[in-house]
Amino acid sequence: MDGASPLERLLRRDRVLTIAGVVALCLLAWLYIVAGAGLGINAWEMSRLALFPYQQTADMTSDMPGMDMGGMDMATEPRVWGAAIWALMIAMWWVMMVAMMSPSAAPTVLLYARVHRHALAQGRIQDKLAPTGVFMAGYLLVWLGFSVAAAALHWLLERGAFVSATTMSSQSRWLSGIVLITAGLYQLSPLKNACLSHCRTPTAFLSRHWRPHALGALRLGALHGAFCVGCCWMLMALLFVGGIMNLVWVAALAILVLVEKAFPAGHWVGRAAGIALIAWGGATLLV
Repeated sequence: MDGASPLERLLRRDRVLTIAGVVALCLLAWLYIVAGAGLGINAWEMSRLALFPYQQTADMTSDMPGMDMGGMDMATEPRVWGAAIWALMIAMWWVMMVAMMSPSAAPTVLLYARVHRHALAQGRIQDKLAPTGVFMAGYLLVWLGFSVAAAALHWLLERGAFVSATTMSSQSRWLSGIVLITAGLYQLSPLKNACLSHCRTPTAFLSRHWRPHALGALRLGALHGAFCVGCCWMLMALLFVGGIMNLVWVAALAILVLVEKAFPAGHWVGRAAGIALIAWGGATLLV
């Protein structure tokens, strides 16, 4: 019979519960995106439109054989963004950030949970360490702020006809080329490297910025979120190029972010991606 105290049994399950919570959060976010994020269109169809934008023109031509559509492109009239659309777009961006960033944030979240568990096991209740959920809440609040800014930029680009209201992807080679080159240059910049170093060394980050109490945990999670935004904001801007709801692009960027932060060669993978993005952007502008 297990003679462990209730606290000891809880601590044994704490790591499993933390992992299960992060996995569940990530899966729910991906399910929401795949289901269409409340936009009324299946994400697979949105991905097809973003990857093959002129297929829609071909379909329309076959449906209307008597119409000359040789000069037609995929430009669409910007939609009217009422309060409901704003809420849906902010939610879409935020849930997408949760889906993409949760795997790469997991090592820091688990390390924070371990420190919390160790303090409880040592009986240092006077430290009043906050639960892991408060740390995660601070992290996600920063990405909520980023999502509000991303939705505002989305509105501006759609209103200026740079981004299609149908595919939610760039319909301007100048926008695509500039974003690709800027993202590539940022991948090679000192600011990117500084933010990435904090994300790649969670032990040093927690020891350097630790604060007690719930407010300290919220601040710590927000600070970690700020470093993650600083590391990845230009990669997220690439969604305007490939399609905000393009599952192929979303998955590819999520994998790149995870490799950059969690794998030994991640720093070099990120730099190689930067060089590739610059070359891609240059080809987009010139060809």
